[in-house]
Amino acid sequence: MALSKVTRNYQVTIPTKIRKLLHIEEGSLVEFEVENGIVIMRTKVLIDGDQAWFWTKEWQEKEKEAEEALKKKQVKTFKNAKDAKKHLKGLAE
Repeated sequence: MALSKVTRNYQVTIPTKIRKLLHIEEGSLVEFEVENGIVIMRTKVLIDGDQAWFWTKEWQEKEKEAEEALKKKQVKTFKNAKDAKKHLKGLAE
């Protein structure tokens, strides 16, 4: 357990051990939530709007599916673009 004091401006210093554990640095964003009288603090990262699609639940689920398919060798892979193009051409014929 770590202890910190509330200062006159209602600021609290996050103990070094906690900062290192959560990779919190100066300028990091944190979110606060209260559940049953307990304060929960989470680190947050801002994402550019044009990249937000990648972090949607649906996209991340498909990313996990793709990773699993690759691990199980259910996906055909190619050494280079020429081999991939040849394969696709063969499918089209």
